[in-house]
Amino acid sequence: MRQRVVRVALTAALVAVVLLAVPLALVIRSSLYTAQRDALERVALAAAVRVSPDYVTGDPVELPHAPPGGRLGLYDQRARLRAGSGPTSGDAPVRHALGGGLVRSETGGQIVVTVPVSHAEQVIGVVRASSRAGAVQRRVVAAWGVLLGVAVLAVSIAVLVARRQARMLAAPLEELSRHCRAVAEGDLTQRAASSSIAEIDQVAHTHNEMLDNLSELLRREHDFTSNASHQLRTPLAGLQLALEDGLGQDDETRLRPVVAEALATTERLHHTVEELLRLSRSQGWAHSAATRVAAQQLIRETADRWHGLFARDGRRLVSAADDLPEDARIPAGPVSEVLGILLDNARVHGRGTVQIRVRDLGSALAFDVSDEGSIDEDPARLFDRGHSGGGPGAGIGLALARDLAVSLGGRLSVTHRSPTTFMLLLPIAEGSEEAPAP
Repeated sequence: MRQRVVRVALTAALVAVVLLAVPLALVIRSSLYTAQRDALERVALAAAVRVSPDYVTGDPVELPHAPPGGRLGLYDQRARLRAGSGPTSGDAPVRHALGGGLVRSETGGQIVVTVPVSHAEQVIGVVRASSRAGAVQRRVVAAWGVLLGVAVLAVSIAVLVARRQARMLAAPLEELSRHCRAVAEGDLTQRAASSSIAEIDQVAHTHNEMLDNLSELLRREHDFTSNASHQLRTPLAGLQLALEDGLGQDDETRLRPVVAEALATTERLHHTVEELLRLSRSQGWAHSAATRVAAQQLIRETADRWHGLFARDGRRLVSAADDLPEDARIPAGPVSEVLGILLDNARVHGRGTVQIRVRDLGSALAFDVSDEGSIDEDPARLFDRGHSGGGPGAGIGLALARDLAVSLGGRLSVTHRSPTTFMLLLPIAEGSEEAPAP
């Protein structure tokens, strides 16, 4: 690109110089020749004024000095040289001047001006002034040389300016090209830097916006895969155990509860996938679009679902949801997912009795999930994806719970390090006309 910019600028400079220099060179040549003729004419007129009519009778004639490098002479009516210097016999310009007119001509390598000398309305002689044309030509060539030097200097300056401008134009584009190659190789963290050229900055800004959107899309897809792997692992394992238990039952009456539990687990898996898809498709979706249930009902259903898992580990699960407004309804799916993640985190990483408690804060509900364990590390790092450094799915649950809470317009935080207590703060919508989910 740099060479193309320089070529374009050089071509434009050459065209401009040619269009200016050629007419100027012709003007210089014409003006120098005209100036020389004017000088000869002034000398000839001054000489003609000093010629007396008595020169024809033999009176001496005193002519002024001839021009530098030239000649000045007086010719009679027969075109014979009577005074000064010049051809012995008058040439064509002299003969033409005898007809009564001033003559300016170039002949025999000389510039010649002839002026008639009149007396009593008759031409009694001619003054002839001449100089070598070569001297004027040398001055023309010298002036053309200066003009050529100025033209070369102008073109050189134009080339230097063009190269500088080419660097200014090409450097941001080359940097943008290197940035695009890095992105094509998979480095989506690259961002195009700004420059001093508005048009290129606009392209870079649009390119950066495209990368931001693409990175966000890839992040959501990656998060969805990780979230799905994390959230579906435990329910699928429970479903598998229930089905295996059902295969070992011969009595239909004992098989029915197993199938019912499997169907309930399948329904929960369906809701989990819906929540993950909603979260991955947008930065946050309106929680009013989700099915709403009473907070007390959701706490009872969550405690019933998780009571068996804690009982198998020899631990207790206690829930408390008293004094809550009857018309306080919350999004069932996402809140259930958040509570499930907190309970699973307490089951795996906590110890002792686990408690779920809901508090009415007026315009919001506070869901507290606590156990008898403690947190040794920085609580803020618990919500970073992959903070545990484990295998696939490790360190994802709490990050997902935080994202779900934010999507609902709420907040998830650690309120106590010992005993470990997580709090989900969730705005409530009172007086909703939507019926509770079955």
